[in-house]
Amino acid sequence: MPQPRNQTTSPDPKRSVIFDLDGTLADTSADLIAAANACFRRLGKGDLLDPMLDAETAFNGGRAMLRLGFGRQDIPWVEADIDRQYPYLLQYYAENIDRHTRLYDGVVPMLEQLAVEGYGLGICTNKPAALAETLLARLGIRAHFGSMLGADSLPVRKPDPAPLFEAIRRLGSMADRSVLIGDTMTDRLTATAAGIPCVLVTFGPESRDVAAMMPEALLDHYRDLPAILTSLKLR
Repeated sequence: MPQPRNQTTSPDPKRSVIFDLDGTLADTSADLIAAANACFRRLGKGDLLDPMLDAETAFNGGRAMLRLGFGRQDIPWVEADIDRQYPYLLQYYAENIDRHTRLYDGVVPMLEQLAVEGYGLGICTNKPAALAETLLARLGIRAHFGSMLGADSLPVRKPDPAPLFEAIRRLGSMADRSVLIGDTMTDRLTATAAGIPCVLVTFGPESRDVAAMMPEALLDHYRDLPAILTSLKLR
């Protein structure tokens, strides 16, 4: 349920900007695909996924990548095959989490500017929390965020709005002073469920196709985000 509008968390709650991680702040697809291919190589199948052609599937999670790869074989498979490979995928990914991953252009200057302007900054991702913490630290941006909620931080995950509300609450903010920055329908649905504006990036896996999701704004480059936030008129 949306957070009640008359509920306060501090005498003067700050405005907050909550970010998704994969496909929003950083292009993690190549390292995710590499982890799935490591599973297939271990099974003697070789690399079944392509880092470029299958990048969109990578942002749907490890199990989605494994299903795609198993589906490309001419042999039957069941969900138990996915379950058996998933722990190794996570292990491989954790050990190689930032080999190819890069922040999108302009992320760091944008985070610095928003902090100067008084915004609270948080992360709400469907990546397991420990992996998200590791990646943010490796990318050198963890200190910019006052809250971080991963897929396993609460009993539910996006598109349930509870992790988003919690990321906002930990910043001392409120839903009606917040916005979610994301890249997929999951983020759009999460923001809608929370009753807050959604800004979708056009440089993520779905490119400008995100316009069909009808977010409150589209973001072509992070240098434009401060002006977009001003236009949204967060109270």
